[in-house]
Order: sequence, then C-alpha cells, then structure tokens
Amino acid sequence: MRRTGTAGPVSLGTALALTGLAKRYGEVRAVDGVDLVIAPGEVVALLGPNGAGKSTTVDMILGLTEPDSGTVTVFGERPAGAVAGGRIGAMLQGGALLDDATVGETVALVAALHRDPLPVADALERAGVAELAGRRCSKLSGGQKQRVRFAVALVSDPDLLVLDEPTAAMDVATRREFWQSMREFTGTGRTVLFATHYLDEAESFADRVVLLRAGRIVADGSVAEVTALTAGRTIRAVVPGATEPQLLALPGASGVELRGDRISLSSKDSDATLRALLAAFPRARDIEVTALGLEEAFLNLTGGVVQ
Repeated sequence: MRRTGTAGPVSLGTALALTGLAKRYGEVRAVDGVDLVIAPGEVVALLGPNGAGKSTTVDMILGLTEPDSGTVTVFGERPAGAVAGGRIGAMLQGGALLDDATVGETVALVAALHRDPLPVADALERAGVAELAGRRCSKLSGGQKQRVRFAVALVSDPDLLVLDEPTAAMDVATRREFWQSMREFTGTGRTVLFATHYLDEAESFADRVVLLRAGRIVADGSVAEVTALTAGRTIRAVVPGATEPQLLALPGASGVELRGDRISLSSKDSDATLRALLAAFPRARDIEVTALGLEEAFLNLTGGVVQ
C-alpha cells in the first residue's frame, strides 16, 4: 500500500510525478497538496465525488491550468513540453469536434500537429472507427464521438494517455470494445490515467486506484488494498422468514438488503454476525462471506456518492 501524501523518489523511469500540487479558486481548495507518482506501464483509475479535484488535477497534468504551488512532470518534462512532443494523449469528455469535418479529416488534422504520429488509418483502426472515416462529426452518436476522441488521443502515439470519463455515452457493447482496445494499448507498456464514474471499470481494468476527497488523496493502492481499508464484510445467504429488524439486531450488523428470502447483510464483525445468524435462523443456507467491494470503500472513504 502506498502511503498517502508521500510522493517518494522520482526516478528516470517515472511516467508522471505530482509533488505538492495545489490549486485554489477563491476560498475553495480544489486541489490541496497532492503527491502522486505513476510508473511507466501502470493503469491508474482516479476516483472521487463531484468537487473532489479530479478535473482540476487532470487539467494541471495537461498544462491547461497552472498550479498555485507544486510541480507536474511527465517523463521528466513540464506538461507543455510533453504535450508538444506528443508524449501525452488526452481524451476529454467535453472535447469539441469540428461538425463539418469528417472523422478522418479530424484525426489527420491532429496528426499533422505532431512530429512522429501514427498513420491516421492505424489510429482509426485502433479506436474502432475506421468505418466512420468518411462521416461528418455532426452525424455521430454520443458513443461514436467518444471513440473518435479516443482516435484523436491515440494518433500522437503517446506514452501517457489521460482519459476523462472515456466511456460516457457508450452502450455496454461499445464499452467492452473500448476497453479491449485499451488492453491492446497498455499491452505495449504505455501508461494510462483515467477518471471514471463506472466503478466496475476501475475494478476490472486498473492496476491501481487513487481516491480523492476535497482535493486530497485519501487512498492509493490496488483495488484489494483500497477495499481492505474499509473494515467489514458482506454476508449473503438464503434465510427463510427473516425480517429486516431481526437482521439489523444481530451483533455487528450495519445494513441489510432483502429480496424475498435472500439477504445481503453488511457487518463490522462478520464472525459475530454469522454465529448469531445461524443461532437465530438454523435453516439459513447458501452462505457466502465476502469483503466489501470498491463501491462500498468509495462511499466510506470519500463520504460521497458514486459519480
């Protein structure tokens, strides 16, 4: 588990380093002393409720906003230099596309800004939009626009890819295809930092999860390490005849969900809860005890709602 608030030594192998990063807007501390080091090849999910500082942090990484204090380096360079050199690719949810340009023209325009870009056809193929190359951007669906933004982010052949809610507006099948493309990208040793409100994406695709609250990092580690910070377990079972008040009265019980005879019981002391459950309901069966998931950890550690 990485220690919150300790950036550690920055080596030549560091992909991204944030040191003492801070940004205020009036009296609001949007980012309040963030220290973070990401190694080459890591896939890192950035999570937090609205107002946690995710977007401001991303803006400072991309050089769109200057920090009030602290530093950002990308492969040892300041953001402006890394962007100019094509080392950062960004997929921003609000990134505008030219309505009158075709998909192919849009990606080619961005490619022309870089010294050593991917062939446009390769970027379109990797993003899964090769068949849309001749279509005008004004004729794209929301999910298709996101895939085109992905092609735009890929065409510089970046070492670091920064994604802001990359699968917003995508249906389930398109989301699956997108993350398959991302696996192929990261399989080449590239580095990815993505902000998402789909916690299942963080669980499935991130090597590491960073939770922000009120501009500060409150947890940083693998999914297993972050969920372990939240004490408790979930007991799932079939318990004929049990009522919610009876289950909540069990020692250690902190929450319950009932669906017919099937229960999902949150507990701060699963051993005590389970012993009492079996004593009170000897017909209980199909019992499963699991650690709390990332969603529960998110809610407990950030004090927010899933965004």
